[in-house]
Amino acid sequence: MHRSMDEPTGGAGLPAARSHPTARPGPLAGAGEELPDPAVLGALLRRHGWQRRGGAPGRYGRWTPPGSAAGTTSLLVPESGAFPDSGELIEEALLALGRSPGPSARDILVSLTVPSDEIRWWREVPESAAGAAGASGWTEAEELRSAARQVLMAGALAARGRAGYHGARHRRKARAALDDALIGPGAGGRSLTAYVPVDSGRAVAVRLCHALHATREAVDYQRATGGMEAFDSAVAAGVGRELTEALIALVRGSEGAGIDLRWAPAAGAPDGCPARPAPVEFSPGDLPALRAAGARYLRDEPAVQVRLTGAVVRLRRSGPRGAGIVRLRVLAGAEVAHVRVELDEEAYRIAGHAHLVGLPLRVEGRLENRGGFRRLTGASQVAPVQVDEAERDRLMKALQENVDSFEEACAGEEP
Repeated sequence: MHRSMDEPTGGAGLPAARSHPTARPGPLAGAGEELPDPAVLGALLRRHGWQRRGGAPGRYGRWTPPGSAAGTTSLLVPESGAFPDSGELIEEALLALGRSPGPSARDILVSLTVPSDEIRWWREVPESAAGAAGASGWTEAEELRSAARQVLMAGALAARGRAGYHGARHRRKARAALDDALIGPGAGGRSLTAYVPVDSGRAVAVRLCHALHATREAVDYQRATGGMEAFDSAVAAGVGRELTEALIALVRGSEGAGIDLRWAPAAGAPDGCPARPAPVEFSPGDLPALRAAGARYLRDEPAVQVRLTGAVVRLRRSGPRGAGIVRLRVLAGAEVAHVRVELDEEAYRIAGHAHLVGLPLRVEGRLENRGGFRRLTGASQVAPVQVDEAERDRLMKALQENVDSFEEACAGEEP
């Protein structure tokens, strides 16, 4: 889904992830390439706590980093590219940022390299010896990272379509929308920031902005009145079980947590969103409302009537005759990767023949929310689908590579 700035590239990483800026990016512009807009650089410096300390108003500003690094680095940044030496000063500022030991310098370079919306999470946890030293424990850091991933996935799912409960639906495309997202720890390991590129992930950031504020309003309404109606209307803003579960994971075990979203300065605020969205905070007192909403979303999301096409990857029944269970890898007709279908004897025989000759199967039925929309009930109109030779060869090759999954007439655990 997304890669951490701390993790090495290659190896057993996230599948199909494109290259991202590293923790210490190189020069942002080579010969003949356009340098960053000085206004964008200034906005990012301000966002990450740098202070302007002098300079000619309207022409240049001198910026120093936050905290203890304030005396180690100083940047002279023009306020526009209209001055003769603007390009040279920008290049010198980028070089100084690349050499700066401060984490904010890295974050600024990442944002300049790939214009990205920034989403920051933080948790207030009981003070420990590590916390007193400005660090976080392993468990605490993993809990924060896991919750952040869940929040991002909830936003990506909501960007694919509004639903109180997505289950296994839309997850492939939701993950693809986050392939270019980059996650890195904040100072001291007590916070986390995701960089969501504008080109591929702006829709996710926009939906998450609306959904988080709608969740906060629905929780406030429930705590004030005891009613859950606000959660029903919040589905249109992108709220659902996935988001409530992610927020529960973020808040659980803490004294409070929050999420702050900042738009990429180079792209500006999207239509319908405030230029500076207010941070959204949740406390342990919000957990009962979030849990009740998640249960309500799971219970109320309806089944979906579908007509899907899938490759048979597993067959199972208790004896040589009678009904059986078929597992399909979905090719079209439903936004899930696999479904489990119970078929009568005749339909099961058709599925077995289709599997043996490498043909996909078409079937109609109701995709049930039980199990995350992975089960098709009321199956009918079961028939093999004719495909061209190239597609058939590909399916047969996949069959040969997964021959162990063909388990007709074998007892044991259901697929």
